[in-house]
Amino acid sequence: MAVQDLPDVELSYLLPSRYCESDRFGKMATEITAGQPAGYDQVAAIVAWLRANIRFAPGSSNVPVSAIEVNLKQSGVCRDFAHLGIALCRSLSIPARMVVGYLYQLDPMDLHAWFEAYVGGRWYTFDATQAELRGGYVVLGYGRDAADVAVYNQFGPAVHPTAQTVCVQCLKEN
Repeated sequence: MAVQDLPDVELSYLLPSRYCESDRFGKMATEITAGQPAGYDQVAAIVAWLRANIRFAPGSSNVPVSAIEVNLKQSGVCRDFAHLGIALCRSLSIPARMVVGYLYQLDPMDLHAWFEAYVGGRWYTFDATQAELRGGYVVLGYGRDAADVAVYNQFGPAVHPTAQTVCVQCLKEN
C-alpha cells in the first residue's frame, strides 16, 4: 500500500521511535528484502532474517534495548526481536507496531512481545521468536515500541514487593 493511501491513524507507525530507529535501517532492510514483492513478503523476509541472524536468548535482558543495539549484539529477548523487526519494516515504509501480552504454552510463562505490520489494509502478526505462528496470543497493549506498552512503571524503590503468577489457558469453543 502506497504511503499516501495509508489511513491517517497508521502513519505514526512509520516514524522512528525511542527503541526503533527506522531512519537508520533503510539500506539493511532493502538488502534483506531484495527480490521480494512489496508488503507481506518483505515482512516475512525480515522475520526469516531475524530468526537466522539474531540469537534468541531468553532472560538475557531486563531493560529495553534499541534496534541498533540488538543488531550490534546479534542476540536478545522477544522485545528486542520486535524492536529490530519494527525498525526494518518502518524503514521500508511499512507501518509496524509493538504488541505486548502473553502467549499460550509459553514456557516459562512470562510477558511476551511480538510485532504487527500493516499490509494490504490490515494488521498481521509476526513473531520471530516462534518457529511458526500459532494461536493463543493474548494482547495487553499496542504501541510504537516498548516505551509505549510498559505493563507497569515504577518510580523509586518498590514500596510493597509482590509476586505475580500468570496462567494462560485455552478455552474450548462451544
